[in-house]
Amino acid sequence: MGSQEVKLVSFWVSPFAIRVEWALKLKGIEYEYIEEDIFNKTSLLLQLNPVYKKVPVLVHAHKPIAESFVILEYIDETWKQYPLLPNHPYERALARFWANFVEQKLLDAAWVAMCTSGDEQEKALHVAREAMEKIEEEIKGKKFFGGDNIGYLDIALGWISYWLPVWEEVGSMNIIDPLKCSATTAWMTNFLSHPVIKDSLPPRHKMLVYFHSRRKELSSAFHGWFKV
Repeated sequence: MGSQEVKLVSFWVSPFAIRVEWALKLKGIEYEYIEEDIFNKTSLLLQLNPVYKKVPVLVHAHKPIAESFVILEYIDETWKQYPLLPNHPYERALARFWANFVEQKLLDAAWVAMCTSGDEQEKALHVAREAMEKIEEEIKGKKFFGGDNIGYLDIALGWISYWLPVWEEVGSMNIIDPLKCSATTAWMTNFLSHPVIKDSLPPRHKMLVYFHSRRKELSSAFHGWFKV
């Protein structure tokens, strides 16, 4: 499989795009990385993802696939080495359920909390912390959500280990309480110490600069639930 057959249109600091990179690397798939300027979108992105006009987009055999969760499943079905989703249909359904729950509850609320202050931030923090409690229950007693190895759900929730602490710092807030979330904190350490993950992270200092500027842009005119 030559790298020309697999292309990833991405953005260096997108938590959605990094999932796809992790999945490709865990499976040992060669790919061509194409950096996209999401603030000045190229005709390539608009052509490949005309519906959402967002990264990531995976191009395999000249066919584009959009939306990170959809791409993860496509990768898992196309390349059988290092399976990401569990074998059992019920466990697969659970993994999808938790991935969606965290996206809708924790990720959205954490982003709003980072970009706001006062009552709006407090409301968002309440939602985010409640979601963290549910995640804590789910990871208790396990090394990874996928068992002994990183799986689909670990990749889907991987941003918690690296992006969320940056967002906490930028928003001067606290979502992960190490005492209440000891199992999650241990999972974060396990996840970030995996060689594939560790070698695929954007520089933290650059992320802080980027998200501070995003917060500044959005906090003055925050009207809803923004994403990266």
